[in-house]
Amino acid sequence: MTVNKKSSPSVGSIAKLVAIATLASKLFGFVRELVMAAAFGIGAVSNAYAYAYIVPSFFLVMLGGINGPFHSSLVSVLAKKDKSEAAPIVETVTTIVSIILLIVTVIIMVSANTIIDLSGSKLALETKELAVLQLQIMAPLALLAGLIGIGFGTLSAADSYLLPSISPLLSSVTLTLGVAIILVQFGGQLNTPAYFQTGAIVLAGATLGGAILQWIAQLIVQWRAGMGTLRLRFNWRIPGVVDVFKIMTPAVISSGMSTVNLTIDLLFVSGIAGAAAAIRNANFIMLTPLGIISNIILVPFLPVFSRLAAPENWQELKVRIRQGLFLGALSLLPLTAIFTSLAVPIVKFAFERGQFSAENAQFVASLLVVYGFGMVFYMARDVLLRVFYALGDGATPFKISIINILLNAILDYFLVNSFGAPGLLMATIGVNIISLTLFIGILHRRLNGLPLWQWSKDIAGLFMATAVAGFASYGVSQGWEKTMGNSNLLLLLIELSVSSGIAIIIFGLIAMQLKLPELNMLTSRIKEKLGS
Repeated sequence: MTVNKKSSPSVGSIAKLVAIATLASKLFGFVRELVMAAAFGIGAVSNAYAYAYIVPSFFLVMLGGINGPFHSSLVSVLAKKDKSEAAPIVETVTTIVSIILLIVTVIIMVSANTIIDLSGSKLALETKELAVLQLQIMAPLALLAGLIGIGFGTLSAADSYLLPSISPLLSSVTLTLGVAIILVQFGGQLNTPAYFQTGAIVLAGATLGGAILQWIAQLIVQWRAGMGTLRLRFNWRIPGVVDVFKIMTPAVISSGMSTVNLTIDLLFVSGIAGAAAAIRNANFIMLTPLGIISNIILVPFLPVFSRLAAPENWQELKVRIRQGLFLGALSLLPLTAIFTSLAVPIVKFAFERGQFSAENAQFVASLLVVYGFGMVFYMARDVLLRVFYALGDGATPFKISIINILLNAILDYFLVNSFGAPGLLMATIGVNIISLTLFIGILHRRLNGLPLWQWSKDIAGLFMATAVAGFASYGVSQGWEKTMGNSNLLLLLIELSVSSGIAIIIFGLIAMQLKLPELNMLTSRIKEKLGS
């Protein structure tokens, strides 16, 4: 029995709504990053923010984000229950989680200096002091993130997808306005100690303020949907509460392992000037399309996976798993070709202005190349992760995440020493590939066999299409720069448009020869939306 009495919307209609809302949110996010890069480049303020944001981002992105543990566990449980049972479950979970995270918030504020030392021991003193100050300001994000994550899961289970997808733009707007105000206030005096101090405070305060607005907005919608209020409940015996925590607890710990990995990562590059800020810029460019595509695929598929968790539905579940994996690959691999072949012009177009120099652009571009290669593995791992959650198994991802900590540290040591900051991202990709392989092997046994040989042949064909598309795109880009140049935004835009178009066309032509059913699904939906 589902949360709503009415029939649930189709995967396609959910995907369309999520795509539009997420696109709007990502566009505002791009404006935010543009303003921040122009204001601070990859200097002390932005580098300090990257370190101060490690712990808050774990709570805000991992716990409070769409597809995070709170969202996934609540959807997995509430999607199988009647709406009348949902409110008590949500209220009980909210009460317990809020008490725990309030304690965590206090610990973060008191231990801010120690936390920054763990990941940034080699930071310059000025940068470290700014990072400690920012972390203390952002500490309440631990509590807010838990509330936001519960709200996302509750609203998704009630088939309300618009607000969860669009609400992050509230944070982007708040942060953008804050940075714009201090830019106007300081005018041309952008390298003074007062500017750095004020900028650090505004970045942290606006991040906190945006999260508060995000939580309030979704709380209103949650109340109107009859999915729980701020009522305190401590009744563990309510059916469903234990089920939520059974999935949520190992999933949260598993996600926490990613923060441990990130801490280790940034410790290895803390001695490389501007590395953390550069990684943040490259990560944003990568996450803009990845976040949209991830939400389109994972948000509508998670309830579907949950409803097919019983053994008698496993044949259809296998079909849906393939759809999730191949729709992700078909969407992301053309972007892999584009990011790896056009990294420098992309970064120049996005960020090279104000305090963000040409040297900064080259640094960020070297990271974007590696991110571009790793996107599809990140997405595939997350699709399979949601299958485990849908099956009520949060323990297996947790065990694998424990293994990944040691593996990540080993790869960081060798790859950072060999390749610098890009080596850090290579290590992450290596960990994702190994996790993906383990997930597939376990599901292959658990679901009585997956058609792995056919899947492997099809994905190999898509990788070949990506390589050919990338080389063609790079050739066109180099030819344009030699004949026309890219000394202004218009020339850069034309270069990117033509070269990206070539990559997409070539990838599509080769992919068509593979006769993938998912490609037909994707093209049919695109034609339908363009014709509507």
